[in-house]
Amino acid sequence: MRLAAALILAACPAVAQDRIPSHCIALAKGTDTVIPAALGDGLADDHVLIRYLDHASFAIVTDDGTVAVTDYTGYTGTSDFVPDVVTMNNAHSTHWTAAPDTRIPHILKGWGEGAAPADHRLDLGSMLVRNVTTDTRGPFGEGARKDGNSIFIFEAGGLCIGHLGHLHQIPSPEQYAAIGRLDVVMVPVDGGYTMRLEDMVGVVSRLRSSVVIPMHWFSQGSLDAFLTEMSKEFTVVETGGPEIDLSRDDLPSSPTVLVLEPAYLD
Repeated sequence: MRLAAALILAACPAVAQDRIPSHCIALAKGTDTVIPAALGDGLADDHVLIRYLDHASFAIVTDDGTVAVTDYTGYTGTSDFVPDVVTMNNAHSTHWTAAPDTRIPHILKGWGEGAAPADHRLDLGSMLVRNVTTDTRGPFGEGARKDGNSIFIFEAGGLCIGHLGHLHQIPSPEQYAAIGRLDVVMVPVDGGYTMRLEDMVGVVSRLRSSVVIPMHWFSQGSLDAFLTEMSKEFTVVETGGPEIDLSRDDLPSSPTVLVLEPAYLD
C-alpha cells in the first residue's frame, strides 16, 4: 500500500471506462464530472484513493477522477469541490443535508421517502454504487425506523468498499448476503450512538474485510477501545494522514485496521 502524499488541486475530467470486476455480487442496471478540484491526480490505473474528510464522510476516488462522498453534510472544506455522487443517511444531522450543492449530479438518500426502502444501483463506469438498508432508532433513541439507514457499497478498481453508515443493528443473514464480500469497510466506532463496541466488532469480523477504517468516534477513548479490541485479530496501523491509496493487488496479506486522520479539502 502507498499513502497518497498530498492533495493536488487540478482540473481532471472523468472519462468513462470499463470497471474491473470486483468480488461483490451486484450488477448495475454515466455522467460527466464537475470537479473543479480533483483528488488523486496521478493515481495509478485500477487504484482507488480514500480520503477521510470528517466524522463519517469520506471521498472515494477512482483513477479516472470519478469521486463519491459518503454521508455528505454539505461541507467538504473550503475548496470548490463538486463530487459526482454523494450518499447520505439521516439518523443525525452530521450525516446528511437538506440542501446539497445543486451541481452534484447524483444525490443518493439512504432512507426511503415513501413506503418503499431506498434502492440504489448507480453505474458511473469506473464506479458502481449500491445500497443495502438496515433499520435504525429515531434521532433521540426512540422507536425503530424500518430501513432508515443504508450501507452503501462502492465497486471500483476491482475493490468492494463498504460504508456502514449509522448502523444500529446486527445485519441479518439476508443483509450480509446482499452486502457481499467487502475488501474495505468504514466502521462507526462510537460504542453507543450506533452499536455497542462488542456488537460492532462482531459485524466487522463477520464481514472478513482486508482493510477496516474506523470512523464516527467522539473521543480518543472510544477509538482506542475499538483498536484495542480489534488488535486481538487485526494488525492496527496508524497512518498519520487522511488518505490511503489502495488496489486489489496490494491489499494487506492479513486483516488490517488503518487509522486515518480526518482533514477537509482546504
